[in-house]
Amino acid sequence: GGYRKAFAVLFLPALLALSVLVLARFLYPSPRQLESHNVQIETRGLGKAYWVYLVGVALIGAGYADFPLIAYHLKRVGVFSEQWIPVFYAWAMGVDALSALFFGHLFDKRGPSILLISVVLSAGFAPLSFFGGLYLGLLGITLWGIGMGAQESVMRAAVALLVPKEKRGVGYGLFNTGYGLFWFVGSTILGMLYDSSIPALVVFSVLLQLSSIPFLLFFQSLLSSPPGPLEGLKASSQAKRSERRQPERVLKD
Repeated sequence: GGYRKAFAVLFLPALLALSVLVLARFLYPSPRQLESHNVQIETRGLGKAYWVYLVGVALIGAGYADFPLIAYHLKRVGVFSEQWIPVFYAWAMGVDALSALFFGHLFDKRGPSILLISVVLSAGFAPLSFFGGLYLGLLGITLWGIGMGAQESVMRAAVALLVPKEKRGVGYGLFNTGYGLFWFVGSTILGMLYDSSIPALVVFSVLLQLSSIPFLLFFQSLLSSPPGPLEGLKASSQAKRSERRQPERVLKD
């Protein structure tokens, strides 16, 4: 074995991914033509629920440690040797895949509220991974994989419920930008805290993740609350305008 052979094996899935990308380029040379009309990029109209949700998931990302930091710590304290790092990472990715299916199924039935379950579960990965031994560390890695599965599936799927179709690209773009920026800043702080105080790292990680819960609860209340009189009047007027336009389109056709 060795790193060279391991990276050589990874060349095959990388080549397949690039092949699919090239094939998509030839099949759909102009993706913008798939849209019925050009959309003007703007941030207005995304709604309060969208921004509240973005703050909540950004806090989760900021408090989430990267797996290399966890693996480095477990190797550094002698929990396992470096040849076991790929094995435990594969375990985490397997948990990631299964939890994504599980939370996706719950999301279809109960909506974004199941995110609260994943936050509570994944918040425990930091104390278990950085304070525990082999078995507690493995449990921490498992919880880390559960959180990643929810973030890669349900957390992004909820954006489609919050923005209209014509603004979905902008909505996802802003979401990924904010989430990624907070993840980067949080990872930087976690790395600095690791050099100075591991307990401070754990507290920082857990508190940031749990601080997202009030925002997610507020977000859920915004989704479940009925629209106010102004919103209802606006929706009614828009529906009437669309009904008036339909006969005109029929006559033109």
